[in-house]
This record gives sequence, structure tokens and C-alpha cells, in this order.
Amino acid sequence: MKKRLASATQISQSANIVLNAIMIILAAACLYPLLLVFAVSITDESVIQTAGYNLIPGKVTLNAYAFIFKDATMILRAYGVSIFITVVGSILSLIIISMYAYPLSRRDFRYKSFFTFIVFFTMLFNGGLVPFYMVYTNVLHLKNTLFAMILMWLFTPFYVLIMRTFYTTTIPSSVMESARIDGAGEFKIYVRIVLPLAKPALATIALFNILFYWNDWYAPLLFITDEKLYNLQYLMYRIENNISFITQNAGSMSNTSDALKNIPAQTARMAMAIIAIGPIMLAYPFFQRYFVKGLTVGAVKG
Repeated sequence: MKKRLASATQISQSANIVLNAIMIILAAACLYPLLLVFAVSITDESVIQTAGYNLIPGKVTLNAYAFIFKDATMILRAYGVSIFITVVGSILSLIIISMYAYPLSRRDFRYKSFFTFIVFFTMLFNGGLVPFYMVYTNVLHLKNTLFAMILMWLFTPFYVLIMRTFYTTTIPSSVMESARIDGAGEFKIYVRIVLPLAKPALATIALFNILFYWNDWYAPLLFITDEKLYNLQYLMYRIENNISFITQNAGSMSNTSDALKNIPAQTARMAMAIIAIGPIMLAYPFFQRYFVKGLTVGAVKG
């Protein structure tokens, strides 16, 4: 018996070593591209052209960041727009999704099948880009407004189904029945009991919403023409297009200055990636404790 226990312990330790080694390799594989992007962003453009991309910069310079921050006011304004849209949009989206999913999880809600079908139907069909654009601009008059970028991702049907599943499989109906017997109303049950128990699902959806809003450049492309309302991702997109145009046509433009002909094209692209990804990385530690549990919504019932 002791030999079997010792053998099982050795196998368990060996399996842990192998699994830890695999996790370390996977973590390094995920971290390597980020480190490479940062290294390229602080490398001299001439070194990139001759030696290619390297994890250790051949010649360290901040020319790419200096080029991007020539108009620091525009960058800071874009940061402010992105932060406002991300915070307001994520909070409003979380409120609407959690409130819509709650009655769908209730067995005593008579019309839950109908409203669930409405959510599911919108995952399969949509009106198309032209009607979508016309409703936003001609009916709602949201062109060149911040709310146009918020409204676009305010309601995601897939997240509603995730929340409904979490409510159904995780929150005991007996708890809500006890609260109802004690005189609590539906809204009080939802705020005081359901939402605290649903923190893992709320944190998961909040993180997804933050990523969508922060990385969104499509909504500004459709509805924003005022430069003061550009968010960070769309501003980076515009800068990237300008760099590509100048580098491709520098030789044919006789009136182009040497400074424009020698702009840090490759390093500036990497610097833009670092500038755009920096703040969103700070969001992960706040949601990490709930994220894994939220991803396994409905996987285990008991």
C-alpha cells in the first residue's frame, strides 16, 4: 500500500513538473511578441532596415515616440475620448445586459421564451450596413457624437445568454424565494442578492466590454468626422495610414522634406501598438480573480 502511495506521489510530482514547464513555455510564447514589439519601438529605424527585428535593440532611440507625440494634445484628447467611452459604455452595457438576462432566468416569467428568441434571432440576422448607418445618422441623429460609439456595443446578445445561464445554474431559487417571503421586492432581490452572487459573470462580461470599447475603431470610421471626437484606436489608424502614404509616395513627391521622407515608419507602428495597449493591460488584474470562474459559466452544475 505504501509503495502504491509513493508511486502515485512521484507520478503526481512528475505531472506537476511537466504541466508547470508547459505553462511556462506558453507564457513565454505569449509574452515574447509583446517584448519584441516594445524592443522594435525603441530601436533606430536604420537598424530595423538593415538587421530586421531583434529582441535586443541594436541602437536605442525614442524617435518613434517623439514622432507620434509631436501633437501631444491630439493624443491626450484621444485618450480621454477612449477612456470616457470605455468606462461609460461598459457600465451601461453591463447594467442593461444583467437586467435583461435576469427575467429570462426566471421560471415564472411567462414571456421568457419570446424575449429569448428575440435575443437569439439578432445573433443570426441583421439589417445590413446601409440601414444600420441610416438609422444612426438620419433617425437617431448620432453622427459626430460620443453616444454613437457607445450605442454600437451597448447590447451584445451572446453576453445576455451567458448571464442568463449563470443566473440559472448558479443562483439558487430558494434564496430568492426566502427573500420574497421576507418581504423583498423583485428589484431589491436583484440588487441585494442576484448581483453580488453574479460577480464572476459580471466581471467576465465587463472585461470583454472594456476590450471591445477600447479597441473599437469601426464605429468612429462610420460615424465620426470631427477630429476632436477621435478615439485612440481610430487616431492610431489615421496615423498609420498617413505613414504608409508618405513612405510609399516619398520618392515621387518632389516637395517632400527630408524629415518626412525619413520618418520612423516601422518603429512608429510598434510604438503606436504600445501606446494603445498600455492602459488596457491595467484592467486585467482587477478582473483576474473572477475571470476564470466566469468563463466556466454553466460548465459544472451542483
